[in-house]
Amino acid sequence: MGTTIVGHSIPNFRLLPLPNFLLLTLPVDMDSSVAIDNDHQSPRKGGWAAVIFVIFVEMAERFAFYGLAGNLITYLTNNLGEPVATAAKNVNTWVGVSAIFPVLGAIVADSYLGRFKTILASSSIYFLGMVLLSLSVSVIPMHYRKPLFFTALYILAIGEGGHKPCVQTFAADQFDENNPEEKAAKSSFFNWWYLGIVAGASVAIVVVIYLQENVSWAAGFGVLAASLAVALALFLIGMRRYRKQRPTGSPFSTVAQVFVAAARKWGLTETHGGRGICYEDDRGDTMGHKLVRTKQFRFLDKAMIIDNEDGMTEPRNPWRLCPLNQVEEVKLLLRLVPIWLSCLMFCAVIAQLHTFFTKQGSTMSRSLGPDFLVPPAALQSLVGLTILIAVPIYDRVFVPMAGKLTKNPTGITILQRIGIGLFVSILNMVVAGIVETARVNTARKHGLIDAPKAVVPMSIWWLLPQYVLTAIGDVFTIVGLQELFYDQMPEEMRSIGAAAYISIVGVGSFVNTGIISVVQMISSKHGNEWLGDNLNRSNLNYFYWVLAALSGINLCVYMWISNGFVYKKVEEYDEISEGKEHGYSDVRA
Repeated sequence: MGTTIVGHSIPNFRLLPLPNFLLLTLPVDMDSSVAIDNDHQSPRKGGWAAVIFVIFVEMAERFAFYGLAGNLITYLTNNLGEPVATAAKNVNTWVGVSAIFPVLGAIVADSYLGRFKTILASSSIYFLGMVLLSLSVSVIPMHYRKPLFFTALYILAIGEGGHKPCVQTFAADQFDENNPEEKAAKSSFFNWWYLGIVAGASVAIVVVIYLQENVSWAAGFGVLAASLAVALALFLIGMRRYRKQRPTGSPFSTVAQVFVAAARKWGLTETHGGRGICYEDDRGDTMGHKLVRTKQFRFLDKAMIIDNEDGMTEPRNPWRLCPLNQVEEVKLLLRLVPIWLSCLMFCAVIAQLHTFFTKQGSTMSRSLGPDFLVPPAALQSLVGLTILIAVPIYDRVFVPMAGKLTKNPTGITILQRIGIGLFVSILNMVVAGIVETARVNTARKHGLIDAPKAVVPMSIWWLLPQYVLTAIGDVFTIVGLQELFYDQMPEEMRSIGAAAYISIVGVGSFVNTGIISVVQMISSKHGNEWLGDNLNRSNLNYFYWVLAALSGINLCVYMWISNGFVYKKVEEYDEISEGKEHGYSDVRA
């Protein structure tokens, strides 16, 4: 799911009626950048009969991921005996690696294996990792337990890498865009896809975490492994029904060509050393549009300058001469890099969801009646619930109201939407710091400051604002980033764009790990560590406020970057190409 229940994406939404009884949120259709095989149009393949199998695979994967990630810090601290700060860094590192590997997975799928084979391989790897994880917490001797546990974790990360960038797009490929009935079914599919993801994640957070804390860790991980086995079997059962794609080669070579061609013509200008004309490709992009020439990153324009050697070379050497559209596509990528960097702090903030938020809750009163304790990690289900409520409100209430003021049909721009989420993340850390201060004061008042395992008489529901603000921040920033990296990427690189977007969450987790290390190093030299094992004597509130301050600085940088951002501009290629010959155009004007 894109808005995270952390680390997974919700595409851009617009509300549509669902069959009979549901109103959910609808993502923008995914773009496919791979070739379809000869039987793609076969009426016996694809459609809902194929998609239902893929939905179960995704539900099982989300069920497994959140059943593990949601309570991982508890196992590392309580069972493997790691210090809180070390456990938090280990969780962040694993989540980070899991979110960066999809970049490699997308390259492998688009360049070599195709999506079907990548999903099959990654699902098998994921299942193997979960089996090893289950064994590591049960039958494996204690002195081998920790190495095997971490080995299994990173096998799961490899499985995530092949799974995340492929499954939703592979499912969407089962509907034929040229068939009106299937195109309409594709819209409905996205509603049910999102419902399945939310259901899988929410059930895992509630049920699996309960098993882990009240039955055994082996039972909890065993259920996750069993769900993956069933999903893999269902995926194989549906194999004959799928429309499969062929890999088309890596798009990164086209990016490299622009840089190489520009470097080879570094000393040329359009009127000095060149012919005063630049090369334009008659084909335009994959959607029949031509990108408008922009003034940013002008050094790349050298790649399309035609010199005497180019004029004598047939066919064109792509490492010496690139068309305007190819050059502008590389500019699109470069314009997204500063936005990518300026959103890392946001993902560093939401990394607290799986770590310190959970540790806070474990010290507080969690009773719901005489015989039931709320697992602290179960509060993460509030994020998904809040998202399901907030997205329709955003679409049906916020967008129309904002549109009346801005005259923008989407209410606000994509970059404004991301910026609002960045501000919410600052507010989130301020509120978290205030609640943590109140929790420590309560512990001090009741003489529990040196009793880290004692229950602080303060309800766990005081943490509710932190989880709600995390979800609201996701609705703005995470969904906005998904839309931006879909809309502004070159058409044939949108699957890579989705992986690049997911990687923000991963690198943000690494940033959070780095901040923890610096805070621990500095605070240990000036007294007690802020993030010690005894939260009652630690200064977790100070850590939250440091994140708030860094996020505030980051927001200022983001506003400066976004102020100069140039959105993608396209023109109908047929209109532009009228009257031009051989793909060349005069650029001296």
